[in-house]
Amino acid sequence: MNQIIKFGANRVWRTYQGGKLLDTIEGKDSPQDSSFPEDWIGSTVEARNVGREHVSEGLAMVTDDEGQSIPFRDLLHKDPQYFLGSIGDTKRSMDDIPLVKYLDSSTRLHFQAHPTRAFAQERLGLPRGKTEAYVILETRDDVSDPYIYAGFQRPPSREQLKEWIEKQDIKSIESCFDRIPVKTGDVFLIPGGRPHALGEGILMLEIMEPSDLAVRFEFERCGYVIPEQARFMGRGIETALDVFDFSPIVPEKVDAEFRCQPTVLNSDEQGNTLEELVGAKNTSCFTIRRATVNGVFERNEEAFFYGVVTHGSGTLRIGDEVTELEQWERFFCPAGVTEFAYESASGMSILECYPGHT
Repeated sequence: MNQIIKFGANRVWRTYQGGKLLDTIEGKDSPQDSSFPEDWIGSTVEARNVGREHVSEGLAMVTDDEGQSIPFRDLLHKDPQYFLGSIGDTKRSMDDIPLVKYLDSSTRLHFQAHPTRAFAQERLGLPRGKTEAYVILETRDDVSDPYIYAGFQRPPSREQLKEWIEKQDIKSIESCFDRIPVKTGDVFLIPGGRPHALGEGILMLEIMEPSDLAVRFEFERCGYVIPEQARFMGRGIETALDVFDFSPIVPEKVDAEFRCQPTVLNSDEQGNTLEELVGAKNTSCFTIRRATVNGVFERNEEAFFYGVVTHGSGTLRIGDEVTELEQWERFFCPAGVTEFAYESASGMSILECYPGHT
């Protein structure tokens, strides 16, 4: 098996509509929106879809040396030190692997909130919450003002929110938010606890802690009603309300709170550049970098990462092993690969998603 592991499409059913652009990326003849608006890249996480427990969804599959199709996470278990490595004297575990997704929305997503890591550990008995980041890749031509909602700009009281949720007064819930405009290239970090919703017509790369935990406090979108047991993580509404961070993010503080500005880590005279989009200053949950390649870009890394080619094409070379890379392809680079080089004559851009610092 090559050291670089490529992934095919891994579409996952969700409670909202989208995926037409993912169909296009996959080369399907008649791209259309459906209930499969996400592609979980190299995922080691199973999707939690109430009513579809009989369907195995979310886990990425790869072909092993014997030609058998196996879950990617099973391959990682065969040599965790090579694939995942260590941080200091501590071996990395499966809980350190971020969940990376293509997400292509054709409609506004449900209002939701995710638990912090501390809440998940203390209240749910689970190792990871769901702090998440968005890298906006494209917006649809027919959507004139793409946006997200994030954080309460005008927070309700706990009792007011409870009443609105129980009555499904979505107009009142929506009035707590301002639209935050987005464009291609924008990067956002949504910490656990912050209520949010993604607007329609956005293709993005979503990077998050490896869980599928969500408080979905809007129960119906596009005619689909979320089953009760899928709304509040299988708990009651009081536990769900405990997840929320009610502190206000006033409009003039929105960018400082949620929008991430790139930091150049290194660049050379050829125009090769490595930027940090999300790092330790933003969160300890994961790191996101962007490599812009012009010519030959030699790299040294000590941590594993997922790579997603967002522009152009080229190759990734490890010694004599050469992996061809085309736009939209996705791959995994093990921790055991510490020296490699990107090469592109025409230019290439790769998003690299790393584990966090703790």
